[in-house]
Amino acid sequence: MEFNSTIRDDLLTKEELLDKFGILNYVIFVSMLLISALIGVFFWWKGQKNTEDFLLASRSMGTIPMTMSLVASFMSAITLLGVPAEIYTAGTQYVVGLLSYPFVMAAVAHFYLPVYDELRVTTSYEYLEMRFNKAVRMLTSLLFCIQMMLYMAIVVYVPAVALIQVTGFLNGVQYDVEFACAIIFIVCIFYTCIGGIKAVIWTDTFQALCMFGSFLAIIIVGSNAVGGASVVFDRNYQEGRVQLFNFDPDIRQRHTVWGVFFGSFFLWLSIYGTNQAQVQRYLTVKKKSQAVTALWLNAIGIGSLLLLCGYAGMVVYAFYYDCDPIKSKQVKSKDQIFPLFVMQLMGDYPGIPGLFVAGVFSGALSTVSSGLNSLAAVCLTDCLQLGCNIKISEEKKTLLTKLLALVFGLISFGIVFMVKYLPGVLMAAIGIFGMVGGPVLGAFSLGMFVPFANSIGAFIGMLFSLVFTFWWGFGQIISVQTMTYDSARFSPKMNTTVINCPQSWYVNDTIPVQTTNTEPSQFLHLGLYDVSYLWYGPVSTILCFLVGILCSFIRPQDHKQLDARLISPGCSIFFFWLPKKARNKILNYYNEVGSENVVDGAEHKTGGVFPKKGSINVAYIPSENTDM
Repeated sequence: MEFNSTIRDDLLTKEELLDKFGILNYVIFVSMLLISALIGVFFWWKGQKNTEDFLLASRSMGTIPMTMSLVASFMSAITLLGVPAEIYTAGTQYVVGLLSYPFVMAAVAHFYLPVYDELRVTTSYEYLEMRFNKAVRMLTSLLFCIQMMLYMAIVVYVPAVALIQVTGFLNGVQYDVEFACAIIFIVCIFYTCIGGIKAVIWTDTFQALCMFGSFLAIIIVGSNAVGGASVVFDRNYQEGRVQLFNFDPDIRQRHTVWGVFFGSFFLWLSIYGTNQAQVQRYLTVKKKSQAVTALWLNAIGIGSLLLLCGYAGMVVYAFYYDCDPIKSKQVKSKDQIFPLFVMQLMGDYPGIPGLFVAGVFSGALSTVSSGLNSLAAVCLTDCLQLGCNIKISEEKKTLLTKLLALVFGLISFGIVFMVKYLPGVLMAAIGIFGMVGGPVLGAFSLGMFVPFANSIGAFIGMLFSLVFTFWWGFGQIISVQTMTYDSARFSPKMNTTVINCPQSWYVNDTIPVQTTNTEPSQFLHLGLYDVSYLWYGPVSTILCFLVGILCSFIRPQDHKQLDARLISPGCSIFFFWLPKKARNKILNYYNEVGSENVVDGAEHKTGGVFPKKGSINVAYIPSENTDM
C-alpha cells in the first residue's frame, strides 16, 4: 500500500486526550449504573417468595429477556476490548469462530438441554451426582467456583485499567483503578443480592442494549470518518489483513480455520452446555421451547456482536494505518488501542466517550452479576447442602443465598488486588478458563452419551484431562516468558508503520536499550507447548471422554438399571453413518437403558420429554430437607 507522506497532525497525544472526558460523559455512565441499581430495587420491592424464585425466577421469565441475558453473560468487557485489538494486531481470521455458533446452539438444544429440562435441576452439576456420584459433582462445583471468581476479577480489572489510562475516566482520582472496580462490584452485589435472578436478567437486557448501542454508534461514526466501509475494507485488504480462509493444517499456528472453528465450538459448548451461569437461565422459563428459541436468537446476538467488534478492529486499523499507536508507545498494551481510538476520533462528540465507557462496563456488570447469582446457587446446593449436609428452612435458605452472593462478590473484589501485581495473569487466567471448561464438558458428555460409563471413569477422566491440559497450558505460558516459543513463526503479528506519526508522539519517547540474553534458557521446551491455545478445549474434552470410557470398561455401569432420563435423547444421530445391522444393534442397546427398576417407588420429577422408565442412579439419593 502507498502511504500519504503527510504527517498526521490530527492525532493528539494520550495526555492531550485525557481532558476530553467531560461532565456529560460522567452523567451517562452514572445513569447506566443507576438504572441497573433501580432494576434491582424494583424486584426487591416485588419480593422473592422462596429460593426457587430468587435463583430461577419461579420459571416465569420471558424468551426475549432470557435471550439478552445469554448474550450479555459471557460477552464481557474483555471481548469488547480484546476482539478489536486482536483484529488490529493479527487480522480477521478470529471472526471465523462465529461459524461455529449455530452448531453450538444445535448441540445444546438437542443433546444437553432436554436432560436439564426433564430432571428439573437447580444447578447443572446436580446432574453429575444423579449420573455418577457426589465426588464428581463436588470436583466440578469447586472448579466452577474458582474459575468464576478469578474470571470476574479479571473481567472488571482489565477494562478498568485500559479505560482509565487512555480515556481520562476518573482522571485525577487517587487509586482510580481500584475505585472503578469497587463501583462495579458494589452495584453488582447490590442488585444481585436484593433482586435475584430476575434483576440479573433484566439488567443484563438493559446492559446488552448499552453494549450494542455504544459500539454501533462508535463504528458508524468511525467508519464515516475514514471514508466509509469501502475505504475500511480496502486498507485492510491491501495489507493482507482480511484473512478468512487459512486452511493450514498445522495446529501450532495460532489462528487457522480449523483451530478457530473447533476451538470456538468446544469453548462455547462448554459454556452453553454445562456452565451454571448459562444453564441457570434455561431453567427460568416455563417451556423447553422457549429456551431453544432463546438459544437460536442468542446465536444471532453474539454473532452480531462479534462481527461488530471485528469490524471495529478493521476501522481502527483504517484510521491508524500510517501511524501505529503501539509501535509509537502511545499505548502500553493492545487492549488500549480501541479506547484510544474512541477518544481520538470522538472525544469532542458530546456523550460518546461516556456511552463507550458505559457500554464496556456494562459488559463487566453483566458478567459479574451472572457469576454472583450462579455461584450462590452452586455453593448453596452443591457445597453446603450436599458437601456439608446442612438442612435449613426455605426462608433461611433464601437469606443464605443472598449472603453467599455478597461473600463471593467481596472475595472477587479482593482478588482484584492480587491480579494487579501478577505479571501475565490475563493470558494465564483466560487459558485456565478454557482449560477447565473442556474436562467438565467431557464429563457431562460421558454421562449423557455413554450408558455404561461409571463414576470412576468420569472422575479419573476429568483429573487426567485437567492435569494434562494445565501442564500444556502453563508450559506454553512459561515458554513465551523464557522466549523458547517461536512467536514469529506460530503467532505472527501484522505489519504496521509509524511513518506519518506526529512529532508530539515522540516527545517523551526514549530509545530503548536493546538487550540480548546470551545465556540459553534452562527451560525444557516441548513441541506440545507450540500447539495453539485454541486446541485446549477440543483436546481436553476428547481426552476426558476417552479416558472415562476406558476406565469404565473395568466395571461398567449396568445400563438397564440406569434412569433413561440421564441419557441424552439425541444419541441416535451419532450412529447414522454405520451399516444398518450395526446401527440397529447399538440403538437396541440404548433402548434397553432403564428397562429394569432398582429403586421401587422412586419418585420422578415431572415435565420434559423422556419416557418415565428406569430410576435415578442408585448412588443418587435425594435428601429430605427439614426445618432448622
